[in-house]
Amino acid sequence: MLFFERETSFGEFLELDLEERVEWVEGKVVLMTPVRREHAELVAFLLTSLRAYVEARELGQVYCEPFVMKTGEGMPGRSPDVFFVTSAHLDRIKEKHLEGPADLVVEVLSPDSRGRDRGDKFFEYEQGGVLEYWLLDPVRKEAEFYLLQEGRFRPVVVEGGVYRSREVAGLEVDVGWFWQRPFPTLLWLLAHWQLLPGAR
Repeated sequence: MLFFERETSFGEFLELDLEERVEWVEGKVVLMTPVRREHAELVAFLLTSLRAYVEARELGQVYCEPFVMKTGEGMPGRSPDVFFVTSAHLDRIKEKHLEGPADLVVEVLSPDSRGRDRGDKFFEYEQGGVLEYWLLDPVRKEAEFYLLQEGRFRPVVVEGGVYRSREVAGLEVDVGWFWQRPFPTLLWLLAHWQLLPGAR
């Protein structure tokens, strides 16, 4: 637990073998609080469905917390809930972290993280060059989508309840899927996206 009390370099942080959920912020290891059930379930749905879509289309790689993303020099080492790296940027993926911004980052809000995800992380991801940012709040059933334009995150107006990703080529998601219980099955999603053999 001494690592939570003293300055730690990013290199030292990457070598730690901790069971706790942590991030590296302002030269220190920051302990993250446990997540609630609705948070964990939504992250699992996002990871499974987005990874299946990306792999089927051969678009890149999808990662999740606790894999660390460090967008640049002087920036914190964060562990986004889910993030996508396009094939053109796979050289950013190192053994223990992503060195540079992901193309898409998704954060699922919880009561204790709402201010951090909308505040510190929002500006860090914007400054660090993340191209697309989703903020999903399963408690309030609210979804926000931002695209990086001229160095600033600009909100996207979702028309007809369907969001069309700019960075994940061809991906369309019904915002209602995020709050639906049970979630759409992976088989149904693959058919909906016409990714099953003979579905086209």
